[in-house]
Amino acid sequence: MRAVVQRVRRASVSVDGKTMGEIGRGLVILLGIGHGDGEDQARWLARKIANLRIFEDERGLFNHSLLDVEGEALVVSQFTLYADARKGRRPSFVNAAPPEMAEPMVDRFVELLRAEGVPVQTGVFGARMLVEIFNDGPVTILLER
Repeated sequence: MRAVVQRVRRASVSVDGKTMGEIGRGLVILLGIGHGDGEDQARWLARKIANLRIFEDERGLFNHSLLDVEGEALVVSQFTLYADARKGRRPSFVNAAPPEMAEPMVDRFVELLRAEGVPVQTGVFGARMLVEIFNDGPVTILLER
């Protein structure tokens, strides 16, 4: 399971011009599911992200988590995080889990993140989405389990 986590001032995701999810201060989580990913990976990642100290305190130090700042999360499934572009000019996505496996894992990750106390908005699995990200910092972290 791979996640690109971006600290944002605000973000939204839309499909066909309709806003599907929108958050203020918090994190955008671009989430990729690989073959073999399951409950353990989803649980570890949800806990890690909820408690990841990447928000600044009054001294400008990364001492606060998403929970500490009462932030929100926008989770967007993104199979392209498993792209392999080492050969040729067109990336291969054979390492990404098939949709019938990936979609339930994305849903489970969202449930687990909510169980950690994080308000979560989502995109639409498998849809062509427009994601607007107002990255704050910029702060971008790559996590993998």
